[in-house]
Amino acid sequence: MAIAVKKTISLPPDLATEAETRAKEEGKTLSAVIQDALRLARQERLRKEIRDMQGYWSKKAREKGILTEKDLERYLRK
Repeated sequence: MAIAVKKTISLPPDLATEAETRAKEEGKTLSAVIQDALRLARQERLRKEIRDMQGYWSKKAREKGILTEKDLERYLRK
């Protein structure tokens, strides 16, 4: 069984209203809507981190002349 930690948060009135409306529309609790939003934010943050890492390593590979899988295989055999 999952353990929940109760927290009190403050939201600006417009976000509070939007979250409550969404909860009613989706038949969820307010907590579930906030949890979904936080999970989505975490997912987006992780995607951005992965894209940033891919960009970094792609740049490093290009600097070494590694443009294809064959180039990579050759580089790794050295």
